[in-house]
Formats: sequence, structure tokens, C-alpha cells
Amino acid sequence: MKIIVTGGCGFIGGTLIRKLIINKFNYILNIDKFGYASDHKAIDDLLKEKNYNNYRFCRIDLKNKKKLFEIINSFKPDVIMHLAAESHVDRSINDPEIFIESNIIGTFNLLDVTRKYLKGLNDKQKSKFIFHHISTDEVFGSLDQKGKFSENSPYDPRSPYSASKASSDHLVRSFFHTYGLPVIITNCSNNFGPWQYPEKLIPLVINKALKSEKIPLYGDGGNIRDWLYVEDHVDALLLCALQGKSGETYCIGGYGERTNKLVVEEICSILDKNKPKLNSYKSLISFVKDRPGHDKRYAIDSSKIKKELGWKPKYGFTRGLEKTVKWYIRNDEWCRQILIKSKYNCERIGL
Repeated sequence: MKIIVTGGCGFIGGTLIRKLIINKFNYILNIDKFGYASDHKAIDDLLKEKNYNNYRFCRIDLKNKKKLFEIINSFKPDVIMHLAAESHVDRSINDPEIFIESNIIGTFNLLDVTRKYLKGLNDKQKSKFIFHHISTDEVFGSLDQKGKFSENSPYDPRSPYSASKASSDHLVRSFFHTYGLPVIITNCSNNFGPWQYPEKLIPLVINKALKSEKIPLYGDGGNIRDWLYVEDHVDALLLCALQGKSGETYCIGGYGERTNKLVVEEICSILDKNKPKLNSYKSLISFVKDRPGHDKRYAIDSSKIKKELGWKPKYGFTRGLEKTVKWYIRNDEWCRQILIKSKYNCERIGL
């Protein structure tokens, strides 16, 4: 298949592309604006190792509609998997405009160009085409102690980031209903794993701990997230793109609910075993002022994708976390270099 992945230099997009490349019958086009958190090293390493020739990278900002139209009509994809997005809540508090431009305008441009591209396809080509929009559980807002998000949950975004993703979801659905564009939407829980940019909780904590710096924990650390190992997420995305039904939404969760405090403590315990210091890494934990509008709890009911497509996660949270921490211990130089490149020193933002 000919597959376009937007945001393929990001954490989830890069993991997806590396999985797609190993099937030499796939032809992959990675469209990415190459922002501050983008990185191509993992893909480069794989290409050098196996000498794959079924991959192409194009540096395009989705705001450039003309260039987007040209590349899509030239490549002629069977599938578009749209992951490109600004995704850090704290940054959306500091500078929401970038999130509106990337997540809403960028998604609209991609949808509109795709709609025009489909007009040139015959019925057979149209029948196998899908536009897969990858979104987040944060569009549903916050949960109390009981209940889970599902495909029927009402939208209730609480941050500029989640509002921009909710807007993009609505745009995708509107193109399905108005223009008949074949679409699938997936909403996932918090991802983690190797190669994640160190502004997100798990790599940030690992990075701070390895430098013996204070580990910031928002509020009382009681906010709960449903953690999903990135390789499990990618498996689910591929199932949805290949076997999902057009017009449907699938929620993807990792059955890994933890308070932020427990996540940080588990990271410290793994570090204590694998890179011990005189004192436990837990001594570095420091409670700080909470994030504005901090959602209390996320949890996903994944029964639909499990029942209809047969997906379930292969990694429990503890197993995935141990793999992740060990990877960051081995790859501290990658962390250092990407932080230098992006001019981010793991300082707190979004106050």
C-alpha cells in the first residue's frame, strides 16, 4: 500500500513509520514540518541498518496548502494517517495560537486537499481509500473517580490543546457527512515509550532523575492517566486503518491507570535497580504548583476495538515502563542532543 503519515518525525508517527517500513511492499511518505520535538534519527538508523528503499520524507508545513496538494496528487496514497499535531498542554497554555494553526487549520487543509484528490480516483481506488485521523482522549474532558471515556462520550475539552484537537475531530466528521470522505477517528490515552521528546511526564522524570535534578510533581500528584505503550498504540492504529469501518470512531486505552505520583515513584524504583545512586531517586521528588485547568482523571473503555477488531495491548504498564526507562538510560546522549537542538532545558512552562 501507499501510505502517507503526517507527523512521522514525532514520537508516535516515527514508531508507526518504523513498523510500516519493514514491509517492503509498503511505500511510505512522511510529511512533517520538523518542529522543535521532531527527530529523524530512529528512522535513519533503521534505513541504514536494512537499506530500505520504500520510504520518502517531505518537509512540509500543513499550512502550505499548495505544496500539500502537489505532493498528495503526485504520491497518490491509498491511506493517509494524520498524526501531525502540536500536543503539549503546557505549551498550549503559553502560546495557544500555534495549536490553532497546526491542529485546526492544518487538519482542514489536509482534509480539503484529500477531498479534491479523491475526485480524480476511480470507484475501485476510492473504495479502498481511508483518511485516518489520530486524536486524543483529552477531547472528552475530565473524569471523576468512576467511569471511562468511550466512543459515545460528549466532548468537553479543558485546554487550548484539547480544544484544538476536538475541533479537528469535528472537522473530520463533517467531511465524512458532507462530502462522503472515507474517514476513521481514533482517540487514545497517554502514550509512552522510547524516543519520546523529554517534555512529557515519563521522559521528563527520567531525564531529571538521571541529572540528579528535582523531579516536579504537579499539585498533590493525584491526577490519574491511562497509560498506553506506544507499540501497542501503533498496532491498534494499523488495525483501524486496515480493518476499521469508515465513519467510525475507536477509543484506544492501555488499561494502565495510575496516579502521576505512582508513575513517578515506579520510575524511581526502576532507576534505583538499574542505575543506583547513594540515595533513592525518590528523594528528588518535589511537589509544585498545579497546572491551570489540570484534568483530574482520564480512562478509556477499549471494548469496541477489542470486540470488533480483536485488539488488546501486549504490554502491561510495568513491563512497558521498564523497557522505556532502560532505553533512556542507554540513550542519554540522544536526549541531550535533541534538547540542545530544540533549546529546551526541561524548565517548567505553562504557568
